[in-house]
Amino acid sequence: MGATLFSMFFGAGNLILPPLLGARAGELAVPALVGFLVSAIGLPVLGIVSVALAGDLPRLAGRVGARFALAFTVLVYLSIGPCLAIPRTASTSFEMLAPLLPEGVPLGAASVVFSVAFFAVALGLAMRPNRLTQVLGRVCAPALIALIVVVVGSSLVAPLGGAQPAMAPYDAEPLVNGFLDGYQTMDLLAALNFGIVIALNIRDMGVGRPGAVALEISRAGVVAGVLMLLIYCGLGYVGVVTLAAAPGAENGAQLLTAAATGHFGVAGAAIVAAIFFIACLNVCTGLISCCATYFSETFPRLGYCAWAVAFAVFACAVSNLGLTAILAFSVPLLSALYPVAIVLVAMGLLHRACDRVPSVWRWVVAVTAVVGVATAARDALAPGAWLPIDVLPLADLGLAWVVPAVLAAVAAAAWDVARTR
Repeated sequence: MGATLFSMFFGAGNLILPPLLGARAGELAVPALVGFLVSAIGLPVLGIVSVALAGDLPRLAGRVGARFALAFTVLVYLSIGPCLAIPRTASTSFEMLAPLLPEGVPLGAASVVFSVAFFAVALGLAMRPNRLTQVLGRVCAPALIALIVVVVGSSLVAPLGGAQPAMAPYDAEPLVNGFLDGYQTMDLLAALNFGIVIALNIRDMGVGRPGAVALEISRAGVVAGVLMLLIYCGLGYVGVVTLAAAPGAENGAQLLTAAATGHFGVAGAAIVAAIFFIACLNVCTGLISCCATYFSETFPRLGYCAWAVAFAVFACAVSNLGLTAILAFSVPLLSALYPVAIVLVAMGLLHRACDRVPSVWRWVVAVTAVVGVATAARDALAPGAWLPIDVLPLADLGLAWVVPAVLAAVAAAAWDVARTR
């Protein structure tokens, strides 16, 4: 189950971001990678545990209110599903395959053919969500890990270069910028949703008691976290020692390709393409299954199969807009959703204390949402414009929501105590 959860988490962003961070942070890669590990592994694992304790995401968000629970859950599923993450899996896979195509092949037509075939395979695997362990956990995850070990191991044995001086913004705040980079994996949002399919697979293995299911989900989350920790550190190291050999690299995919081709020639490019294809197919399958499961239970007029087909077809169309367009839209949306998800997970872990002062749930989430949405809207529509929240502590680090969330929690607790008296 831990390998299954790992394969559902580990997609395009998880492959691209660590080597790019390592290359840009250079000599300061260790603190930058520590910040990245906190938000890209620590928060998702805590999210898995928090949702397991609550039962599922709607129950966790339901402590704020029924309407908020429905709106937030639907928005999270759509963002990590057909609107952003699912299309990104196909577009990223094609980006890695394109250099291997024969000359003269029209890329537009090739992209359409590839995306249709890609989503057809993912949809076929997702049609049996209670059997994902047999495919993802026992076949795809080991194959993916083995290929990554080949690339990372070659760089450990024969590095192509040494660490370079840190680039901006890592030269000033490597720890904080590494933490913010972890947002782009989208794994915290995915963690809030993957529990529903993991629980289905665990129950299919004969575990029935809710407490036992929650325990097994948490254990699977820890196993997945350990696997990602080892691979993130390896990929970050690849970025550190490869930038000297690929000074013009603009993303992690180019760095991984440079490292692989530097050691294995043309075969290295094929290895990297296979890594991206397997990783993206795993994530795509898991996301289609999770989204279809939730929507078929929440809006039962359409069954699981109908929702799965609808999401696959929609994501296939969006994927042909290109990776650049998808990533440009994802950054502001994630900036708005992540702060709310973080405070929900934190309060979910402290639910016994928070439940004693019910106003804490509503006040903290409301304040965090306002600050997060305002910051994301400013960054998307008018970058550089001044907002009153810019005077808050940590605002210059992209964490303007932290202090208002803490103050809201204190004020809500004081309000409930006073009202009770």
